[in-house]
Amino acid sequence: MGVRDPAIRARGVRYRYPGEAREALAGLDVKIESGEIFAFLGPNGSGKSTLFRLLATLAAPQEGEVDILGIPWREDRRRIRERLGVVFQTPGLDGSLTVTENLRLHGRLYGLTGQEIRVRSRALVERFGLSDRRGDRVETLSGGLSRRVEVAKSLLPRPPLLLLDEPSTGLDPAARRRLWELLEAIRADEGTTVLLTTHFMEEGERADRLALLSRGRVVARGEPESLVAALGEEVVTARTEDPARLRERLEEAGLGSGEIREEPGVIHFLDSRRELSLSELLEKIRPLSKSLTVSRPTLEDLFLWRTGERLED
Repeated sequence: MGVRDPAIRARGVRYRYPGEAREALAGLDVKIESGEIFAFLGPNGSGKSTLFRLLATLAAPQEGEVDILGIPWREDRRRIRERLGVVFQTPGLDGSLTVTENLRLHGRLYGLTGQEIRVRSRALVERFGLSDRRGDRVETLSGGLSRRVEVAKSLLPRPPLLLLDEPSTGLDPAARRRLWELLEAIRADEGTTVLLTTHFMEEGERADRLALLSRGRVVARGEPESLVAALGEEVVTARTEDPARLRERLEEAGLGSGEIREEPGVIHFLDSRRELSLSELLEKIRPLSKSLTVSRPTLEDLFLWRTGERLED
C-alpha cells in the first residue's frame, strides 16, 4: 500500500486584501495529513476566513503554493472542487425545501444518479438523526438540526476532504457536542479528512492536531495536549499593586522573562523548574499579591503566551 499524499500542503502562502496594510495571510506554512481532524484556531482577524476561502478554491494565493488532495491549486481547481465537501459559516440550504429535497438537489449538482442519491441520502439522514424530520422544511428546524443537514449535504458525494468554517457558531453546547460526535464518526467510518476553523477553545482540544493562527501566521501547531503540556503543570495569576516588584521577586526565584506575562495590575507566570516548590514561591510573593489563582494551563494560556491575544472575543 503506497503512502498517501497529505490532504493539504501549503507553503509560503500570502494574501492581502486591496487597500489593507496588513496581510491576511503572511507566509503561512501547514501540512494536514489524510484522515485526521485538524483545526485552525484563532480569534477574529487571525486569517481563518481567508484561509478557508483559499482552501475552498474561492480565492487564489497571491504568493506561495497550495496542494489539495495531491492536486496543485493553480493547475486544476475544478478537479479539487469535485472532491471537496464544504460547509460555510453562512447557511447554504434552501429553507423552503425539505431536508430530503435539499439533499436530492445537492446530489444532482454533483451528477449522482437517482438511485445513488436515494441510498446515500437515506444513510446520511439516519446517521445524523434526521429520520423523523426528513419531510420537514429546513426553515422550521433548529440551528443544530440545520447544521446537521448542512454537513450531511456536503457528505452526499463522499468527498475525501470536508471543510467547515466556524461550524459551531450559534449552536448551544449540546448541539456542538453532537456535531463533533458526528464528525468523529464520519472520519472513523469513511476515512474523511476533516478541517475546520474555529475560535472555540474546546473544539481545538478535540482535534487530532491544530494550528494556532495570529495575524495570518501559524504561531504553534501540533497535538493539543502536547502543546499545552509544554507550558508546564500550572499557571499562576497574581493581582498586585506593585507589578515591578513582584516580577523582580519571581526573577530572583529563577523564572525567566519568557515564563512571566504582565497585564495592568496582573502578573501571570508558569510553574517551571526552579529551586523553590510552587507552595514556597507562592508564600514568597503573597505579601505583594492581592489575590493568587492557580490553574491548569489551557490552549487559551498558550495563545496568550505566544501572542498576547485572547482566543475568544
